[in-house]
Amino acid sequence: MEDYKYGNLIIAHSPHIDDGVTTTKIMAQVLIALVPAMGMSVLIFGHRALLLLLICVVFCVLFELLFQRITKRQETIDDLSAVVTGVLLSLNLPSGLPYWQAIIGCFVAIVVAKQIFGGIGHNFVNPAILGRVVLTVSFPQTMTSWPLPNQGFASVDGTTGATPLGEFAKGNLEQLPSNWELFLGTVGGSAGETGAFVLLLGGGFLLVRKIITFETPLAFLGIMVVFSLVAGEDPLFQILAGGAMIGAFFMATDYTTAPLTSKGKIIFGIGCGFLTMLIRLFGAYPEGVSFAILFMNILTPHINRLTETKPKMGTRNV
Repeated sequence: MEDYKYGNLIIAHSPHIDDGVTTTKIMAQVLIALVPAMGMSVLIFGHRALLLLLICVVFCVLFELLFQRITKRQETIDDLSAVVTGVLLSLNLPSGLPYWQAIIGCFVAIVVAKQIFGGIGHNFVNPAILGRVVLTVSFPQTMTSWPLPNQGFASVDGTTGATPLGEFAKGNLEQLPSNWELFLGTVGGSAGETGAFVLLLGGGFLLVRKIITFETPLAFLGIMVVFSLVAGEDPLFQILAGGAMIGAFFMATDYTTAPLTSKGKIIFGIGCGFLTMLIRLFGAYPEGVSFAILFMNILTPHINRLTETKPKMGTRNV
């Protein structure tokens, strides 16, 4: 609905109170929260992680700009949402992934998941999540070839190994890194699946700035802990390994694809955590965060309807 101006009066749809919060400001703070993770990815995986980050950001912005110009829609690249998508996608990919495959992931994230449905605020799934899932299904070999940590730029890019969750799925428990190594990030995996402490720093920043609320991350990680204890697994390993941290704080809290109500956010987080553990322990893939969030994104409209606040009809004495 468009705004109309008559003299000094502006007729517009709600909300009518301007608190100064804009999409650009929100996305800028998300990027600030991701700076530690981006820095850690370059430190741990070297120059290929930096190049992958730059390629994903550039092509996500480029695809958004081209689509909007071709369809003659308002250009919105200045809202930084495409930049955030590019950063999140790069952090969810192996740093050794061929760049042309990463570009395909950018196209899926921006054009297929976002712009075709009307742009920001209209996508029904998290764009970066869909980009990763499509790449995982389409290119399983390269998407499961994980470069080993190298702590710097002088490294051999072709050296790969299994992730902690990969070793866990194979039953090679003696090969698992310590929880301290998982916390620091000196293990194989995608850049967003290592260094739990930098992701916790970023998630804490978003909570303090009130960009996100605690319900979804707490429910997400909490149900993973409960599921692990029931299944006889190490709960600390499960929340530190893989994409649990980046999923709980940065992916499952997406404004557009997550529920609006507090109850809905709790249900959403519980569903994400439960499905993640179900896939990890019994599924064909060692990691289930992306698939779990994607599935719960589809259920979000139904969760909103079930948890929406309904006005109570009172009686009036005559």
